[in-house]
Amino acid sequence: MVLETSNIFKLEELVEYQEKSVVSKEIIKKETGTVTVFAFDKDEGLSEHTAPFDAMVQVLDGTLELTIDGKIYILKKGNMIIMPANVPHALYAKERFKMLLSMIKS
Repeated sequence: MVLETSNIFKLEELVEYQEKSVVSKEIIKKETGTVTVFAFDKDEGLSEHTAPFDAMVQVLDGTLELTIDGKIYILKKGNMIIMPANVPHALYAKERFKMLLSMIKS
C-alpha cells in the first residue's frame, strides 16, 4: 500500500515490530526508485545479497549491524549509510530496529 501524498507521517510509526519477523511497508513506488520502511525484530535479518541500484539506509530506531562487501558497520538511530549497487550486503538486528530504505534506480 503506497501512502497518499500531501499527508504528514511519522516514519517510525508506519510499521510495527512483530515477534520473530521482518515487516516492510513500501511508501513510494516509482519507475525511478522506491522508498520502504522496515521493522526487524531482534535476531532477524536479511542474508547476503546484491541489488542493481544504490540504496540509502536511514536508521529510525534501534541498532542495525550492516555488512557491506565484508565490512561490518554498526548503525544506530539517526545514522545513515549508502549501499553501492552490485556490492554484496547483509543486515542483522542486534536489537530491534526500524529503517527507511531509499533505492534509486536511475
